Amino acid sequence: MSNETVFVKILDKEYQVACPREERQALQQSAQMLDERMKAIKNTGAVIGLERIAVMAALNLSHELLQARTAGGSTTTDKADLQRLSEKIERALNSLN
Repeated sequence: MSNETVFVKILDKEYQVACPREERQALQQSAQMLDERMKAIKNTGAVIGLERIAVMAALNLSHELLQARTAGGSTTTDKADLQRLSEKIERALNSLN
């Protein structure tokens, strides 16, 4: 299992990532999903700064993953729950300043 270098673009910034050849497509799909999530968060204008946008996207994706595991594989999440979680996270991040 040899690693290869893969270039992915997230929020118009290119990243170089090493991954096994057989996981290249999954990595590219993951990067595309993250890019879409981060752009959506950025476009709301409610979250400023690359680090905060990345944290919000990671938390949202993690929350969805946990919900899917709890629901036995279902990827449907309650948008109201995600919105409440996002608001809590934003308040916590704002209190750090």
